[in-house]
This record gives sequence, structure tokens and C-alpha cells, in this order.
Amino acid sequence: MAKRLATDRILLGVAVILFGAGLLMLWSASQPFSEPGSRVNGEAIMVRQLFWAVLGVTAMLVGLRFDYRILRSRYVAFSILGVALVLLIGALASPSVNETNRWIRLGGASFQPSEFAKLAVVIFLASEFERRARNLQTFRDLLAPAFTVGVVTLLVYLEPDFGSALHIALVASALAFLAGVPFRLFVMGAAVVLPVVALGIASASYRLERIFAFLDPWAQRQGSAYQLVQSVIAVGSGGLTGRGFMRGEQKTSFLPYPYSDFIFGVVGEELGFIGALIVVALFLMFLWRGLRTAQRAPDLFGRLLAAGLSMTIVSQAFINMSVVLGLSPTKGIPLPFFSAGGTSLFVSMVAAGLLLNVARRAVTTPRRATRKPVAIADKRLVMPPVVR
Repeated sequence: MAKRLATDRILLGVAVILFGAGLLMLWSASQPFSEPGSRVNGEAIMVRQLFWAVLGVTAMLVGLRFDYRILRSRYVAFSILGVALVLLIGALASPSVNETNRWIRLGGASFQPSEFAKLAVVIFLASEFERRARNLQTFRDLLAPAFTVGVVTLLVYLEPDFGSALHIALVASALAFLAGVPFRLFVMGAAVVLPVVALGIASASYRLERIFAFLDPWAQRQGSAYQLVQSVIAVGSGGLTGRGFMRGEQKTSFLPYPYSDFIFGVVGEELGFIGALIVVALFLMFLWRGLRTAQRAPDLFGRLLAAGLSMTIVSQAFINMSVVLGLSPTKGIPLPFFSAGGTSLFVSMVAAGLLLNVARRAVTTPRRATRKPVAIADKRLVMPPVVR
């Protein structure tokens, strides 16, 4: 007979290691800014991160305890998405910081709604795609969820945060594919969306500069490619085993924002190729256990939720690391669990808690079993085996 699984200890262990390693590397990356005269207060960065870490651990434990199926309710899913929309509008109405409106500030604390929006979109789409599981064959079937996600991405784009907007759209597309949307609709959708993306890139000169800097960074190493070149130097100078924890040099004077978007450069310099490879392996393990959880979830909502959360965290991590390694144009996307930014850490911990929640309610069966499809989506996210 089928039996309920215990907590996925491997997934829990990977999340805890990423959480702990992230705090340690942030401590190292922010250390140079704790000295008198620094433009940024490194101690304040760590205090804020520890505050959000406590909230994140609490949220993970809460997310682990309650029944995730509460979120499948259309009312709950829409409510969470509605909160995300209100926060995004609130960010746009807030005073700008560095010519962007990405944060809502309350006293000394700040909150980045786009990070919460990523979580809200996954919950919303998992709920909607489960409800529409047998009706995802035409554009009309997808019009409502596509329009809703389009509004979210538009608000994020207007902050402006082109990278996060594109990330949300990519994760939403991946979820649609897993839910059973025909490939022909993706081809037709791409014909509409890709020109819009190209227009979005061309509409801002700094985005074009980043593309050109990516194509030939050394020709513009003192200009638009400065961040990219310094991050590559940081990673390369670490060699095989690194300079040692807290001994990195690029973070002191050369590497811009070593405590946030380019913290993986600090990892590469101080822990070397081996340390950076371990971080990559941890994220791959997170993805593996997350997709394994999705496959074993007892319902379509749980499968889509687990897959969406896993892809959101890991795809964001690989986008960030690809930027640091010079494999993609520069984008302001944080490295989950590592980068300074309480909202990103908090959302990552919530995602880990929900994944563990789904894993606890997953089912397993003896080997002698047959697979029983129950919906269109099962062609891609297969139902657990059912004993004859």
C-alpha cells in the first residue's frame, strides 16, 4: 500500500547548508565596508540580514507545518496575488532609490515586492492550472492566467527591473509547459512576446550597453563592462582552492556590490573553483529534490507548486552565477540564500518550507505498480504509481 513519506532530509539539509553558507559568505563580503569611511555600513548589512534570517527560519517552519493544499483554493491564491500586486504598485509609488522604484521602505527596513511576486505567481498558476487541467488547449483557455501574469511582469518591468520581469515570465512559461499546454501555443506566443522583449531592451540605452559589454567586455573594461570584468577577475584569481575565507582582495576595492549581486565572485575568489563548484552542486541538489517532490506529490497542485518553487530558486541562482562568470549580460538578480537583501532570503526560506511541506505529503508505493494518468498535465508531471 502507499505510504506517506517523512520529511525529505536531503532537501532540508541542502536548504540549511545554503542558508548557513550564504550568511557566512555575506559576512565575508560585507566585512570591508565595516571600516570607518566606507560608503556602505557592512555591520548594518549583516544585522538586517540576520533579522530577515530569523523571520525566514520562522516562516520556513510555519510553511512546513500547515497543509499546503490550503493554498490551492482560488480565493487564497488570488488573495496572495492581490497582495503582491498592491505591493508592486506601492513600490512604484515610493521614493526612488538609484533611479529605481523596487523597494518599499518602512523606517529602517525595506521590502522588495518583486521577490514576493515570484512566489505569488507560482502559487497562483499552480492553482489555476490545476483548475483548468483539462482546458489548456487554446489561447482562450490561457487568456485569464496569461493576462494576470502579464500585469505582474509589467509592474516589475516599470520599476524598472527587466531581469526579474523576464525571470517571472520564464518560470510561468515552464509551469505552463509542465501543466500540459501544447507546444504550438508556445511557438505562437513567442512570436508575440520576443519582439516585445527586444523592444524592452532597445528602449533603455543602459540595457543595450550591457549587451555590447557582454559581447566584448575587455574593450569596455573601464566603462559599462567594469562590473563584469572585475567579477571574472575575482573568480579567476581564486584558482582551484581559493585565497581562503575572508581573504579575498577584489571585494575591498574593485568588485562592485560584492555583498549583493556579485557575491558569487567572492565565493569564487575565496573558496576557489572547488568551493564554487560545491555551491553549484548544492543548487542542483535543491532542484533534484524539488522535482522529485513534484513527481511524488499526491495532486496536480502540489506537483506544479513544487516544480515552480524549485525552478524559481534554482533558475534565479544560475542566472546570477552566469552573470558573475560572464556567461550572460549583467542583470540585477540576487543569488538566493547568499545575496544581501532580506526579501530574497525570506522568500527563499518560505519556498524551502513549502517544498518540504509537499514532500511530507508525497506518497510512495511498492515497485510493482502501474502509472495512471488522470489529467492532460500528467504527460509531463506524471501521477505517482497506483497499485493494482
